[in-house]
Amino acid sequence: MTSPTQQQLYRFLEDRFTCAQACAECARACAVRASLLDPDGTEQQERVRRLGIMCAEVCDATCRTLSEQNGQDEDGIRVQLEWCRSVCLECAHAFDEHPGAESAAAVCRACAMACTDFMVALD
Repeated sequence: MTSPTQQQLYRFLEDRFTCAQACAECARACAVRASLLDPDGTEQQERVRRLGIMCAEVCDATCRTLSEQNGQDEDGIRVQLEWCRSVCLECAHAFDEHPGAESAAAVCRACAMACTDFMVALD
């Protein structure tokens, strides 16, 4: 087994940072969007609000996982990334159905793509 080159290591760290940054942006966007929805609104509004809150929490946890420098195992990181990707896509679909949430849906999709890209970098 060969060691990664310096360039490969830098690329890996850049991909990890890019993913963490996308997760942080998504967490903010989802928290803001969720705060704009009335908790006593329609059942559909409550569903979107709850998904926004869950997405914010998952993205925040993923960002923290990627930002920590302790020796996390690759499988654990991969599971976290897949969970984040899945929740982001579900939240984006919910935001698609909610007028005014288009930018938050786009941020969710960007985060899902960053998680996907980073999972590829782990291979």
